[in-house]
Amino acid sequence: MNQEIELKLALAESGPAQLRDHPRLAGITPSVATLGNTYFDTPGAELEAARMALRLRRDGDRLRQTLKTRGQGGGGLSTRGEWEWEVAGPGLDLNGLAALPPLADFSEAQLARLAPRFATDFRRETWQLEDAESHIELALDLGEIHAGERRVAIREMELEIKRGEPGRLWALAEALTDRVGLRPADTSKAARGNALLTGEWRLPEGGQQASAWLHRAVVALDAYTDTHELTWREAARHAFQQLAELDGGRYRREIAPLIADLHAPDWPTPAFGRAALQLTRRLPADVTL
Repeated sequence: MNQEIELKLALAESGPAQLRDHPRLAGITPSVATLGNTYFDTPGAELEAARMALRLRRDGDRLRQTLKTRGQGGGGLSTRGEWEWEVAGPGLDLNGLAALPPLADFSEAQLARLAPRFATDFRRETWQLEDAESHIELALDLGEIHAGERRVAIREMELEIKRGEPGRLWALAEALTDRVGLRPADTSKAARGNALLTGEWRLPEGGQQASAWLHRAVVALDAYTDTHELTWREAARHAFQQLAELDGGRYRREIAPLIADLHAPDWPTPAFGRAALQLTRRLPADVTL
């Protein structure tokens, strides 16, 4: 098992071009791959209920099977368990799945009911950023999620720490906001696919913890991006307002520009992303994703 530590960021429409032109990527040639992914679950969505995602990914002539478990984090940062191995195909390696600890309670009958649910197809550009203190992999994904006739766009960036302290992810992301319109995103491609398939988004609870209200706001913005329904943007605004009033209003100064920029053209703007990252960096990444 690998432990994946990454920072997920959604981009504005202008974000990909701004990113490619950023000085931090100057002189680095990205690798490019076209990835086709099929996600599987039982008819009763038992993997989704357990916060797991199972996919087959085709990358050229290679076919890889991946199981990801529920994550811990918030504000775009996540830590997840991940098992990945190459398979012969064309279907799932059920024997390999049965041997994994997260599926120890799944019966042979349950595993036999696994079937395709939705797919993601995207082009990935990957830059390797290395120095004496860290190695960060920056991946730009552009494509779509499709479930039947329904489609939503993929336009996101993932920063994954390969070597060094996770705090280096925040530093790089904040540096990019001098030019790139972005924001933290907490919803995985798998969870977005499930929402597209079912037509249902569910927001996490708020409560008395600042990190919980931030997570609720970020998921509401994920839903707004995919559905374009203004009720989700208003749900995000409300969550930000609740967060602003916690602990005697200690976060009001950071929250004010986030609320003000929700209506900005080509949202999220670089200013929105910078303010959101500075806020999320202050809060504990302790919610279940």
